[in-house]
Amino acid sequence: MAGLSVAVVAVAVFGLVWFKPWTLWVDETVREELPSAAATWTTTPATPQGAPTTSTPSSGPAGPQTLASGDLISHEHTTTGSVKLVRLEDGTHTLRIEGLDTSNGPDLRVWLTDAPVKAGKAGWHVFDDGEYVSLGKLKGNKGDQNYALPTGVDWSGYTSVSIWCDRFNVSFGAAELART
Repeated sequence: MAGLSVAVVAVAVFGLVWFKPWTLWVDETVREELPSAAATWTTTPATPQGAPTTSTPSSGPAGPQTLASGDLISHEHTTTGSVKLVRLEDGTHTLRIEGLDTSNGPDLRVWLTDAPVKAGKAGWHVFDDGEYVSLGKLKGNKGDQNYALPTGVDWSGYTSVSIWCDRFNVSFGAAELART
């Protein structure tokens, strides 16, 4: 009887550690701004008559440019928000998630994928079937956040974004990336 009790406790502890059910009631909100370069300024030198110098913004880069975007749909968990693939002023690329609202969970990742976004249960497991790039752990289950694309990743071959639970191989939500 003691052996059975130990086995039941061991299974219960394993289940709690593996599933982490308490994460479903803990929200992590992130409020990141889109990265951008500081404005550069040019100075006009003083005139020979001693007039004061003036500073004006230079006509530098046009600023961040949205290359693709989409709205998140729900899969395993209710998920809302939008995603944008942005080229920053320095030429690097960032995936931006805005207004994210999903459940927290164990081992959530942000994936850039080549899989089509399918509604309902048909879309839960498709994102690890093809090519994908993990952009890292989800920083929070609510809010606005940025994920830098690794150098050398050709984003044009990827058509969707998934909030992916690596522990259970399931998508919490996903967005199709429409080129702008």
